[in-house]
Amino acid sequence: MASKDFSNRLKELRLKAGYSQKDVYEHFKIPQSTFSSWEIGKSEPSGEMLIKLCEFYHCDIIKEFSSNEDLSYKEWDLIEKYRLIAKHSPEGIKVVDIILNRENSIAKKLKEQEEYRKKLTNDTSQDNTFYLSTRFISYYFRLASAGTGQIVFDMPPSEKIEIPDIPEYKKVDYAIGVNGNSMQPEYNDGDILLIEMTEEIEPGEIGIFIVNGESFVKKLGDRELISLNPDYGNISLTEDSKCRGRVVGKL
Repeated sequence: MASKDFSNRLKELRLKAGYSQKDVYEHFKIPQSTFSSWEIGKSEPSGEMLIKLCEFYHCDIIKEFSSNEDLSYKEWDLIEKYRLIAKHSPEGIKVVDIILNRENSIAKKLKEQEEYRKKLTNDTSQDNTFYLSTRFISYYFRLASAGTGQIVFDMPPSEKIEIPDIPEYKKVDYAIGVNGNSMQPEYNDGDILLIEMTEEIEPGEIGIFIVNGESFVKKLGDRELISLNPDYGNISLTEDSKCRGRVVGKL
């Protein structure tokens, strides 16, 4: 979920530029619900999309969204590299966003665990740094479709990724990337889902399914798979449909 300051600022920039919501989502050919969710704080655009929005609104992304103008040379260099990739390599920026989101999520978890451990002790004279153990799981790169479907599991995992070895992730067997927007606002394009391997889940739970040779992340309904985004239809289950896991969380 995006911060209220971020979503409010995004809306202010649109209004200042003189555009309606319809002007923007039709220009970028994105669902109305997706764009609306950015301005009410339910989700936020990818880094690539934020850059495109700022260009469309004729504003500077750094000036409008940076809380610290005293950036180091290295930070400015990274921003310039990001802008260059976003402008000239659409596929490349998707990869960059996925890696950044993944590592950012892991870092947040590690920070939370460290802060939690520090709260458990009253002895401030000791070094309370908590070194959280981690483990590696298989990661299938952007192969769970939250849209029209994508063939999956006909190839080995793209790589191994490291996740915090914490109780809430105890049942996680593998990770898989989301491709599409049909499960917004819960899951966004590029999210990395943590999956417990199982062939059965309960109605109302969200899982990974194979239907007609294509993979989907959907909520299980009565003989159908349900999209959370109303702009996308549901998918009928067949006799050959299979469940490949339950969604435990996301990075």
